Amino acid sequence: MTEKITASHLQRPAVVYVRQSTPHQVCNNEESRRLQYAMKDRLHELGWSQIEIIDDDLGRTASGITHRPGFERMVTRVSLGEIGAVAAREVSRFARNNREWYPLLEICGIVNTLLIDHETIFDPRNSNDRLLLGLKGNLSAYELDQLRHRALEARRAKARRGELFMALPPGFIKTDDGRVEKDPDRRVQHTIELLFKKTLELGSGRQAALWFIEHGFDIPVQYHDGIRWQTVWRRPQCGMILRILRNPIYAGSYVYGRRHVVVQIENGMLKKSTRRWPEGAYEVLIPGHHEGYVSQEIFECVQHMLSNNASRMEGSQGPSKLGIGLLTGLLRCARCGRKLRVNYTGTPRLVRYTCDQAQMNSGTGTCIQFGGTAIDASVSRELVRVLTPAAIEAAAEVAQQQSRREKTELESSRLEVEAARFEAARAQRQYDAVDPDNRLVAGELEARWNRALEKFNGLQKRLEEEIARSAACEPISSALLQTLAEDFGRVWNSEATDIRLKKRIARTLIEEIIADISPEGSMIELVIHWKGGVHTPLHVARRRRGQSMVATSADTLDAIRVLAHVCTDERIAQALNRSGAKTATELVWTRSRVKDVRRHHEIPVFDPERQRVEGWFKLGEAAMYLGVTSATVRKQVELGRVVALHPVSRGPWVLRRDDLDRPQVHQIFQQIRTRNNKPEIAISEKENPLFSTLG
Repeated sequence: MTEKITASHLQRPAVVYVRQSTPHQVCNNEESRRLQYAMKDRLHELGWSQIEIIDDDLGRTASGITHRPGFERMVTRVSLGEIGAVAAREVSRFARNNREWYPLLEICGIVNTLLIDHETIFDPRNSNDRLLLGLKGNLSAYELDQLRHRALEARRAKARRGELFMALPPGFIKTDDGRVEKDPDRRVQHTIELLFKKTLELGSGRQAALWFIEHGFDIPVQYHDGIRWQTVWRRPQCGMILRILRNPIYAGSYVYGRRHVVVQIENGMLKKSTRRWPEGAYEVLIPGHHEGYVSQEIFECVQHMLSNNASRMEGSQGPSKLGIGLLTGLLRCARCGRKLRVNYTGTPRLVRYTCDQAQMNSGTGTCIQFGGTAIDASVSRELVRVLTPAAIEAAAEVAQQQSRREKTELESSRLEVEAARFEAARAQRQYDAVDPDNRLVAGELEARWNRALEKFNGLQKRLEEEIARSAACEPISSALLQTLAEDFGRVWNSEATDIRLKKRIARTLIEEIIADISPEGSMIELVIHWKGGVHTPLHVARRRRGQSMVATSADTLDAIRVLAHVCTDERIAQALNRSGAKTATELVWTRSRVKDVRRHHEIPVFDPERQRVEGWFKLGEAAMYLGVTSATVRKQVELGRVVALHPVSRGPWVLRRDDLDRPQVHQIFQQIRTRNNKPEIAISEKENPLFSTLG
């Protein structure tokens, strides 16, 4: 016993604190752990009979970022004055950071608790001992910091040479000479290439994962069995898919420093979290380091798609979902510059676009809001107008893609069958190699063989069904695709067309749409910003409060109003149907439906006497009135010399007598009649005027 140890210390129990920093040290550094437990003998020699060992923190670092229940329990008992001494092989076992070290010293000094290591006994109330303990704490923190910096600098130096690989992702292996190569397994290669193709085709990593799940295809992942990394096959999940899609190694680039650690204080404890650096901010990036699965251009296209699909990122459009709002993520408020949100209300669901970020953030009110049905229809017409010239070429490309897609799916199934056949053969070899009398082992190997055979038979049956289905399906007819391309507008507006595909097409062509409401509130003013810099203004009438959504369109009403001057209700219905016009409920026009619309909007019925009095003509009637042919009148109308109405594309032309009686129009047709009444001159007379005087 030394003079520092008193009877009050020995009356209280002593604690031996045992800690190793990592699980690796716990498994491999056994001698260090024995030496720490041997501190119990030292305490016996110093006179303590009651000794407790706290080893809850084995495998936990003392740098201050990890929760240590054993250390906290020790400090709590010291604070209550229950402990006479705390011992450790080295005092750095208690803490390697000043935040935990100095409070421990302060508490031990207050309650008269000693600190003991394998060489010295420290009394925190003694100024010299307190100075030594402070130096030891600072040296421990400094030592840890130096070790960390040296290891990090060595790692960075190796990474700058492109030689540091902590663990390669699925699809790559490291050769004996340190090079990175593709996995020689053709199934692994085909699956990764198919993953990137399907992501580009379907527009999101989640949709690609759902496609793999739907078709029963697994994806490769890296699994560490405690000895080495190996490739295993798992059911796809979105996290697995995104880790592959976001890794630049698949584009042939070596990358280091894709993530960084952020340290925060939560509830008085340090907490580490990992964040991804934005693309281009990586610490080391070496393009062309090895052979990749996709080109750099395709990889960047995938990254841009994933960024746009991130709904919470500023400026992103979000993924294409099943909502009926075509312009979700494209509309921007002209007043505050924020993106408009989409809401769905009512039954059936109706779309409504709202700029209410200012209202939610500061309660300053909503900028603009309007129904989306008319807006979507107007932008759809612009998209159809832009896309129709290229629809035929796109249809031919669709036929080729369909053929390639079927071949790709069959190839994936074939590779899965090959892998299952190998697993079954290996299970059989393992069963054949075991001693049949050893039933404990033979029974397990037999069960594994049966499971492998069952899996192989299932995959083989599925492959045969896919081959039969592919053979039974007739290829898409080029003539059918040509017909669909020529009628692209009907295909676009069909309810069977996938809204997600339409949204992806819109986002491919449109950068954004600036939206505002006119000062009087009657019009929605849009400016479409196309990719490439072209801008198209649009003005859409805003639906008044209480106005029915199934009301007949204004264009159709104007057409009926004009045609009623010269046509019966039956003829009006025929003209509207030939032109492709529909009722407000998407039905064909009939005489009774035209009649109902006329009555509702107080449009007079066709009356021949009123037509004669007011002077309304169809094209043939106008020709008879002018004394010329119908073709002559139409030609003058197309040249812009005669005013005429053509309310529907495949309906009659409508002219007024007042327009035909204008002096300039009268003079035009007088010249035409005079020219037509002039006698014809024989061709022979034109060629030989010498015979013109013979008689």
